[in-house]
Amino acid sequence: MKTSWRSASLVASAAAVLVLTTACGQDKANDAAGSQNVGAAPAANGYGTAGTGTGADAKEEQGTAAQAQSAGQLAVADTAKLGEVVTDSAGMTLYRFDKDSAEPPKSTCEGDCATAWPPVPASGATAPVGIDKALLGEVTRTDGTKQLTIDGWPLYRFAKDTKAGDTKGQGVGGTWYASAPTGKKAASGGGGGSAADLPGLSTRNDPELGEVVVDKNGMTVYRFEKDTPWPMKSACVGACLEKWPVVEPVAAANTKGIDNKNDGRRGYVVLNRPDGLKQQSIDCWPLYTFAGDKKPGDTNGQGVGGTWYAISPEGKPLGKPK
Repeated sequence: MKTSWRSASLVASAAAVLVLTTACGQDKANDAAGSQNVGAAPAANGYGTAGTGTGADAKEEQGTAAQAQSAGQLAVADTAKLGEVVTDSAGMTLYRFDKDSAEPPKSTCEGDCATAWPPVPASGATAPVGIDKALLGEVTRTDGTKQLTIDGWPLYRFAKDTKAGDTKGQGVGGTWYASAPTGKKAASGGGGGSAADLPGLSTRNDPELGEVVVDKNGMTVYRFEKDTPWPMKSACVGACLEKWPVVEPVAAANTKGIDNKNDGRRGYVVLNRPDGLKQQSIDCWPLYTFAGDKKPGDTNGQGVGGTWYAISPEGKPLGKPK
């Protein structure tokens, strides 16, 4: 009986994926992976999707803030846009990376990523008033060096921050955020990490556009009118992805207020792109965020080029002229 039940389950699962694939008209080259969160990144390590200055460009632009120097006595800066953020003794903003983990502490930023986002050495760092010294720790990187952590999250500087108070790394690639004193993400004025508790996709009420889809960081999600839902295909490739990073796959269970039910005509499915990226869709429309949005609530991508629009939870373009 157990064998029969398992066989039936596998058949049912395969059928479900087939229905989802058919719903968006994908061919075998772009088979949908269903609504499973497969952990796909917008680009290698998630740092190359929004003008992060990786590779040779980053090496040329690297300034004092990008050197592997001790953070010294940390400080807490109270910023108008981000609330309280952690800085080093020179006033340079310190960041955390969504692709890392805090339990257990682990850094996934290496190679070119570590050139654009230099890890902060653990040696010599001390906690000031405003940071619980018990939250400070370290993690051993693959090269054997010790990296500073706050509440388990590895800390970095950003090579494009060139002076004290710069926060150019905030929101880059939808994965890099200034660290709040608690180790959470500094997301909006008045409190760090407010977006950290959001599901993978949810909605917020925009005073001008209505109910808008947002990602796990509270950033506005968009659709591109040059894309096609049938067959589902993205027209944003190459340099376009630097400004418009793809939204990674999100499990249906990790959403709130999103139309993620497949009814045979449409689907909440994942697009397997020819460039190797995996992209979530709603109603067969591929989803993106905008690198020009720096904080939750921004809609700087709305109407860009007459082709980019915030997306509704049903997959409709909000504010598009009729």
